[in-house]
Amino acid sequence: MITSIELGDFLSHSETKLEFGNGVTVFVGQNGAGKSSIIDAITFALFGQHTRKSNKGLIKRGANQGFAKVEFNINGKQYQAVRKIDNKGGLAAKFTEKINGEFLEIAAGERKQFGESMTHEVEKTIGLDFEKLKIASIVQQGELNAIIKAKPKEFKELLNAVIGIDKLDVASEAMKTINKNFREKIREDIGYDDTHIDILLRDLQKYKTELEDARPEKEQLKVKQTQLQKEITELRIKLETETPKIEKINQLELRKKELQSYAKEAIQEIQHEIAEKERKIRDCEGCFEHISLKKDLESKIEKIESAVEGSQKKIQELTGQVASLKEKQALAEKIQLKDNRCPVCDSKVEKLTPLFQEEHLKQEIVFLKEQMIAVEKECTMYSQKKIEFSQKLQNARDAEATLKAHSIKDQEDIRKIQEEIKLKKGIQKIPLSINGNLLEISQIDSHAKTIFENITKLEQEIKGFNEKEFLNLKESINEKQTDLSQVDQNLGAVTEKITKYEEQIELMQNAVSKLKVVKKYVLELDTIQMNIFSRDGPVATSLRSWALNTISTKSSEYLTLLNTKIQRISLSEKVRDISITCYSKNEMLDLESLSGGEQVSVALALRLGMASLLGASNLNLMILDEPTTHLDAERKKSLVDVLSQLSDITNVGKPMQFIIITHDSEIFEDSNVERIYKFESTEQGSKITVL
Repeated sequence: MITSIELGDFLSHSETKLEFGNGVTVFVGQNGAGKSSIIDAITFALFGQHTRKSNKGLIKRGANQGFAKVEFNINGKQYQAVRKIDNKGGLAAKFTEKINGEFLEIAAGERKQFGESMTHEVEKTIGLDFEKLKIASIVQQGELNAIIKAKPKEFKELLNAVIGIDKLDVASEAMKTINKNFREKIREDIGYDDTHIDILLRDLQKYKTELEDARPEKEQLKVKQTQLQKEITELRIKLETETPKIEKINQLELRKKELQSYAKEAIQEIQHEIAEKERKIRDCEGCFEHISLKKDLESKIEKIESAVEGSQKKIQELTGQVASLKEKQALAEKIQLKDNRCPVCDSKVEKLTPLFQEEHLKQEIVFLKEQMIAVEKECTMYSQKKIEFSQKLQNARDAEATLKAHSIKDQEDIRKIQEEIKLKKGIQKIPLSINGNLLEISQIDSHAKTIFENITKLEQEIKGFNEKEFLNLKESINEKQTDLSQVDQNLGAVTEKITKYEEQIELMQNAVSKLKVVKKYVLELDTIQMNIFSRDGPVATSLRSWALNTISTKSSEYLTLLNTKIQRISLSEKVRDISITCYSKNEMLDLESLSGGEQVSVALALRLGMASLLGASNLNLMILDEPTTHLDAERKKSLVDVLSQLSDITNVGKPMQFIIITHDSEIFEDSNVERIYKFESTEQGSKITVL
């Protein structure tokens, strides 16, 4: 039973605390006053669940955090459940029990990964989870008749929860766990459990059949393997004989390219050599003619130099004679005969000697000068000849130096060079195509000949080699090797399969033998589970039958009090669901044929009948949100009377507790309702007054 509810900044409630006692508590007020918020507060505090869209929507507008606290009594023990939420979505929760006047923590938070869950502890204490409590004890606005609209299977599940069939589920789950653990232990020890016997027997027969098929297949593969190995060995021997020829073919091509390359370089060298030799011949052309004149020219130059020297001496002599005569001429001008007398000795002289005759001296000087001119002309002529001969001599010396530079001694050397040029020109005309006449190319020099001999030798060594046949041989070996690999793979697979089958057959035979013993034991456990602990077994069926009869009887009593034409409700169990049948005095009534008010009456009667049965459960609570909707005034009054009567019913000293949310406050006038709270909406939030 709930004893109090406290809200702080929760939905429309700023600070609200409600006290509850036994019997009926009524909430009255207009829509939006915060009446239904109490339901969300109860379910949020207990289970962390509610009807709003999100947790943040639970916080009162403008507040940073909110909380809901519910205190309740069960079996003489007092408990408190508190949940808080902040505007960031952070949650805090604590579930406590009051011991010696102090609340001691049972659980906090929802750290399920650590085995900690407040909700789980609350569910164990109350005996119902959120969904079961919501269906059995909380009738939301407009959902009073949901119990008759629910699917039959859902109604059966609800009934199971109300009468505690779920406890059988716990025992059944325990039996399943025992069975599961036993099977897991068997699977751990054997590798199989009793559910695999038929599969093992089928597989065992399958393995035996496949084993018989695999053995001849293995022998066939071994024969084929041997034949392919033999064929491959023979082909490899042939391949080993022919393979070196491939390398020789490659070498042959390299040698041909080498010969061509060398020949090209050699011919370029020959062309350069021809050009050098032709230049040498051009340089030496006429050199021997120039050299043949050398001695004669040297002799002539020597004679000319001697003649020039004589002429120069004669010119010097004549020059001296002219100078002497000029001195004598000057003296002769001074010596003149006066009266045929000598001006020096004054002796009588008939005439002067020619040496003192001025005219004679003039003639002599003229004569000498003429001789000097003649000698000078002669000397000039000698000088010109000397230049001419010196030039020719230099040509001879240059020719001699040229021959020496080219190491030419005589005309025979020139002839030999010319013959070499002729021979080389013949070589440079050799075609250099790789497909050309290699023999002709080999005539270039000894190295070319050596290369050609290697080529000839390689051609002899690969004679008769057919590259296409060689490639076909390799391809044939590869194909057979592929076939052999496939055969080896198949043989390995078959061998492995045979070994596996033999091992599996032995394992399965042992497993089947042991599992037959296990199966007997498991069948005994299954029998216990089905007959005692199954929710569809005899025990559960008997409990449901008792509960259905009890609910049918109580619901019929409440219907009589509600003054409807329906006299009796009968609940009966079918294979997988619960059916609801209504009866008047004279006939059976279809639920669909009832009016809206009658359907609500049936639903309320069923709810109250179940609530009566719940009098022996833990929370002993029922919340009705607007239960009078669709009821006329008389039935509303009857509902109040029924609730008043029900609140006085005790079951093992435990009274039933009702919370009624309604607009119709007047129907509770003159009733024995213990407490009525009036809810009003204000700017500060919900305001609650005790009437």
